[in-house]
Amino acid sequence: MRIGVVSDTHLTSFAQVPDRILLALVEVDLIIHAGDFVTRDVLDGLRRLGEVKAVRGNMDSDELKQVLPEKELLLIEGKRIGITHGSGSPYGIDDRVGRMFEDVDVIVFGHSHHFQNEIKKGILFFNPGQARNSFGILTVGKEVKGEIISL
Repeated sequence: MRIGVVSDTHLTSFAQVPDRILLALVEVDLIIHAGDFVTRDVLDGLRRLGEVKAVRGNMDSDELKQVLPEKELLLIEGKRIGITHGSGSPYGIDDRVGRMFEDVDVIVFGHSHHFQNEIKKGILFFNPGQARNSFGILTVGKEVKGEIISL
């Protein structure tokens, strides 16, 4: 399964999403957004492209904060994927998001605006970075592989 991963879009309109991201997202089986849409229009637009799993971020509207969870846990092809936005300083964010989940294979997060595709203690920490600069693709099968795509 191929999963398109975005975070920190920080946009007021779906029309502002970079074309390169949109072209990639129409080709995946699932879209994950790790928070900081800012407005509902971006979420609604992504849902027109395909199935979306999303969490709220600290910069999201009150409306989004009411309809999106703080964290989500997905089971895909036997792999447990935790999703959260993250909080606080970029320093130590891995530890903070790591404490939010137990027994996971992958943690997808955002917040820091810095992409990350790194295995630590057997867990893939995957941050696609800020959407104006990068996004990610997770390929889930016997293993989970992450790819960061710079814009």
